Amino acid sequence: MPAQPSPLPDFLYGTAWKEDRTAALTELALRTGFRGIDTANQRRHYFEAGVGEGLAAAYRAGIVARADLFLQTKFTYQRGQDHRLPYDPAARLAVQVAQSLASSLEHLGTDYVDSFVLHGPSSGYEWTDDDAEVWEAMRKERDAGRTRLLGVSNVSLHHLEQMEASHAELPAFVQDRCFARLGWDREVRRFCSQRKTIYQGFSLLTANPEVLQHPPLIALAGKLNATPAQVVFSFARAVGILPLTGTSNAGHMKEDLASLSLALPPEVVRAIESIAG
Repeated sequence: MPAQPSPLPDFLYGTAWKEDRTAALTELALRTGFRGIDTANQRRHYFEAGVGEGLAAAYRAGIVARADLFLQTKFTYQRGQDHRLPYDPAARLAVQVAQSLASSLEHLGTDYVDSFVLHGPSSGYEWTDDDAEVWEAMRKERDAGRTRLLGVSNVSLHHLEQMEASHAELPAFVQDRCFARLGWDREVRRFCSQRKTIYQGFSLLTANPEVLQHPPLIALAGKLNATPAQVVFSFARAVGILPLTGTSNAGHMKEDLASLSLALPPEVVRAIESIAG
């Protein structure tokens, strides 16, 4: 177990939907400068073992050491999986959680992850007894040192309020698809901000094509000598969002990281926040 958690990165590289390119793209992301890697033990959408291969290649090449990285994986209920399950489907949920994380650690070639995330609650409407059982099992994994922090993803404000009302430990991270038309998930972000929970936003580009095509934003990007995507990522950080990017393009990886040095004036941040909600 590490003496201290890995530093929280400014950007997460998402590894979903990469299939046989997963290892090469993970290594490329690390070579480009990403230090946060997001994956899941859900073979339907992720190739987590491929992420591990990319990590191993980067370690061998001396690009990074494990201690330099923030590694995040997820537990996914059976309904979100295909037939390639990382646990025994007949086992209790708490056992499935332990089996899933043990499999993730093997895939990633490590004895701990920095963040272990519940990959969506069991119901789209309620925080259920199943979720409470899984969350308690995840807490035990954290207390045993196999993860440093815990998170939940694909949750609504209602889920989070129910979780809080049940006196459950609140997550260190909430990861949601971030729609501009919903005020960039404003209500969930507000809940997180008030409770010192870090909000991770994914699909910031793909969920918001209307923003990237918004003439004033395009004009602003031109004035700043930046791309519209860079402006969106800079905006995200300005309002307290830890952004994910899943680009497979080496040039876009560099551009996304370069957005870290782009500072937007407060009035621009307010204008972008109100573009679609």
